[in-house]
Amino acid sequence: MIDLTAAAWRTSSRSNSQGNCVELATNVPGVVPVRDSKDREGGTLTIGTAAWSAFMGATKRTALDH
Repeated sequence: MIDLTAAAWRTSSRSNSQGNCVELATNVPGVVPVRDSKDREGGTLTIGTAAWSAFMGATKRTALDH
């Protein structure tokens, strides 16, 4: 299990004011933890940094294609 007690959670600046978004922490070595901002105790996905980088790269490329 990964210790997330020191995780510095942040929400996208593009999130709406109603809080319907995800939060992530980029200060945990080797992984990017992601959670639901409406249910912070409901569970966390931990994604490897290489997989996160690939996901973000693909998302940015796809967004530019449209």
